[in-house]
Amino acid sequence: MGFCRLTLPKRLASLDREKGSFGARRAMQWVGALMLGAGLAACAGITPESSAAAKEKVVAERAEQRWQLLVKGDVDGAYEFLSAGSKAATPLPVYKAKIKPGIWRQAKVDKVNCEAELCKVEMKITYDFRNMKGIETPVPETWIVENGSAWYVYR
Repeated sequence: MGFCRLTLPKRLASLDREKGSFGARRAMQWVGALMLGAGLAACAGITPESSAAAKEKVVAERAEQRWQLLVKGDVDGAYEFLSAGSKAATPLPVYKAKIKPGIWRQAKVDKVNCEAELCKVEMKITYDFRNMKGIETPVPETWIVENGSAWYVYR
């Protein structure tokens, strides 16, 4: 991923140097904050039109991050990776009641395939169950690209 350099135009920067101009200085701060926010979104965000490789990279990273939280037992943190539609359909208390952490030992992304705004992820999850240790199983997931990032679609 490339980096963007954020700079203020000279006309705006000169506002900050004017002595006794509190209003201009305040305006300069707001403009700078807005430009920084817009610049960061443009630099780091992905869209459905982004390349498949760019989307697959972001989705793989976010899927791994979400599962690391689940392995640690942080269900609240994992919930933050859900898409807006998933959160609307499944409030946090319902999600917490359905997710039972504590059995998963490891999670890794096996493969990711993205088309337009939809990505299919194949995870390999290692868990323990009763006397059986180190069971590895594939877990398919669906992720959606929206609002500049990738979000897990909870079903």
